[in-house]
Amino acid sequence: MTSTTWRGLTLALLIGASASALTVAPALAQAAKKAAAAPAHPWLNAKLSADQRADLALKAMTNDEKFTIIFGYFGSDMKPKYTRHPDSLDASAGYVAGVPRLGIPGQWQTDAGVGVATQGSHQGLRERTALPSGMATTATWNPELAFKGGAMIGKEARDSGFNVQLAGGINLMREPRNGRNFEYGGEDPWLAGAMVAAQIKGIQSNNIISTIKHYALNGQETGRFVVSSNIDDAAARTSDLLAFQFAIEQSDPHSVMCSYNRVNGTYACENDWLLNTVLKKDWGYKGYVMSDWGADHSSAKAANAGLDQESAGDAFDKAPFFGAPLKTDLASGKVSQARIDDMARRVLRAMFASGLVDHPLKGGPDSLPAAELAAHAKITQADAEEAIVLLKNDGGLLPLAKTAKTIAVIGAHADVGVLSGGGSSQVYPAGGRAVKGLEPATWPGPVIYYPSSPMKALAARYPGAKLVYDDGTDPARAAKLAADSDLALIFADQWTTESRDAESLNLPNNQDATIDAVASASKKTVVVLLTGGPVVMPWLDKVGAVVEAWYPGTAGGEAIARVLTGEVDASGRLPVSFPKSVADLPRPKLDGVGKAEGEMFDVDYNVEGAAVGYKWYDLKRIEPLFPFGHGLSYSQFAYSNLTTGVAGDRVTVSFDVKNVGARAGKDVPQIYVAPKAGGWEAPKRLAGFKKVALAPGATQRVILTVDPRLLATWDGKAHGWSIAAGQYDIALGSSSRTLSSTAQVTLAARSLPVSPAGK
Repeated sequence: MTSTTWRGLTLALLIGASASALTVAPALAQAAKKAAAAPAHPWLNAKLSADQRADLALKAMTNDEKFTIIFGYFGSDMKPKYTRHPDSLDASAGYVAGVPRLGIPGQWQTDAGVGVATQGSHQGLRERTALPSGMATTATWNPELAFKGGAMIGKEARDSGFNVQLAGGINLMREPRNGRNFEYGGEDPWLAGAMVAAQIKGIQSNNIISTIKHYALNGQETGRFVVSSNIDDAAARTSDLLAFQFAIEQSDPHSVMCSYNRVNGTYACENDWLLNTVLKKDWGYKGYVMSDWGADHSSAKAANAGLDQESAGDAFDKAPFFGAPLKTDLASGKVSQARIDDMARRVLRAMFASGLVDHPLKGGPDSLPAAELAAHAKITQADAEEAIVLLKNDGGLLPLAKTAKTIAVIGAHADVGVLSGGGSSQVYPAGGRAVKGLEPATWPGPVIYYPSSPMKALAARYPGAKLVYDDGTDPARAAKLAADSDLALIFADQWTTESRDAESLNLPNNQDATIDAVASASKKTVVVLLTGGPVVMPWLDKVGAVVEAWYPGTAGGEAIARVLTGEVDASGRLPVSFPKSVADLPRPKLDGVGKAEGEMFDVDYNVEGAAVGYKWYDLKRIEPLFPFGHGLSYSQFAYSNLTTGVAGDRVTVSFDVKNVGARAGKDVPQIYVAPKAGGWEAPKRLAGFKKVALAPGATQRVILTVDPRLLATWDGKAHGWSIAAGQYDIALGSSSRTLSSTAQVTLAARSLPVSPAGK
């Protein structure tokens, strides 16, 4: 080869290489650019699904990091036994550490369903807005209000430095004396499911994890750590579990809190049937199960049964089961690595699905701006107003006449405030407590009255009248004041709380005697009840009007005054039946009373099975004092043109509601379904409702769709729902005992899956 040829070949190779470099360089630059733009942690890419992100994060975790996110600490001191975790927020419910290396934040937990609570002895650290009790919110029969209330307390939780809210209490009221009834959603699965779901959705709209609790059959506080709620599969799935199922489907709470009690002999937090079979397999639940504080009793057994996260394990459980004991069980093979991975993955998925990771907290101030609290007070006031139920109103005694010159205001500290429920859900009010020095001063207290005085709110509306207060402790003195007044307003209350049940359904502290004496002295006596649930009324025939105001929250006094004076309609409806006597209950004697502390005992829920509340009274043909769904209005409403339609397993119902009264008002028409052939747990079931606001003379067409499970029975052999062929009554009315019209539908036999999301 000549030198000229060699030089030519070399030149050609150089030219080719240069051309190739020119081609490759942009590609390399583009790849480098993409690499620089890619997140260091791909699971932090918000465009991916929660499932994808959880899978990616889990793969990057060490086993120690997985254990970190499945174990929680208490957020309050219990010295000398326990000092809170240094990264927790003081006087809070709890804390679960994050994984900073992977960008996974911690979980700061707060109670509860009515607002941001304060735990431990550091009382009043956070002054926050309190919604009315859960029972009261359910009494609005207004899911839109429940959503707004949930959104409000969720915002206050986030503004206070919390990203997990232990809210969403939904246990059905099987026992009217249950101390926690005020936290829950009434006695009917469909109503409770819809109302609690709306609140959960509101809370989670703030990029917060909300729980639903207490899973399941947590029917009483007496013996709550040892009692076994015994019930068969079909009855449970048609009652308490159905309420949970409806709420979970409608709101997707990212965590389920398992309860203290045992179910059919096994603790709820290590109950394979409850957690694995029903919740995760049948319902297809993708979130995680956390234990209630002190409800975990084991490591491998609980983990294998479906518990995913131990809450405050160092402070409340007998051992930190999901710490070293669970690691030992993993090493010995008692629990699998796959199960540990599933536990951590469920927690991660919830954190991604809620937006908790993408919207980090900015810290939590001890106080919130006055303007924010004032705006939130309006939200809770609207809830309280629609929650108030006018039970009785003889002769149009309410709204209060403007002509009264002297008004007696008696009892329940109505001169300064309104009562709230006790226990872990206690919210400390802005402005401080209206009444101090009440017992118990410590757990499950303190007893707190919010500084929203019904008397002061009424005085502002009756500037020309003289309002005189009497504490009601002396029936004769209260009666004399009533006799000397144009009108007597007697406020009666009953403090109920977590950890103890009411001793009876009678009002405590001799209040029944005071009401009787006042009513005997004045024909114009109005009773305003501030209670956690139903009470009996031996004085009912003597009084002119009765109003159930529940625990009405931060602005309760103003709300009560607005309803009593007719500024707003009385539009609440009962979410529970009021019995005439404890003798009418499935269990007249409260189970567990007199048992030694820690002594295990059973409650037989098969006595009523799925016939809870109004269904029990219907089944046994017992007349309640006030029926489920009952509530009067200051206007009148008429129903007409009831029509039905059937398409497959879907039944639609439509009807007209007309305001035939002289003033604007709100009504709650209700649909009940019943099979002609019988065969259900009770004669009928609530299947739909709608709250409507109408001006005088206005008419609204309402269209409702009945969930097919409300037309079905649980078929254990087929492991699903079964609709029997035949004719069904569709009844329209204003309560479970006041039905104005009925239509019929004919359904074909049909099998339904256990859940739309289930396997």
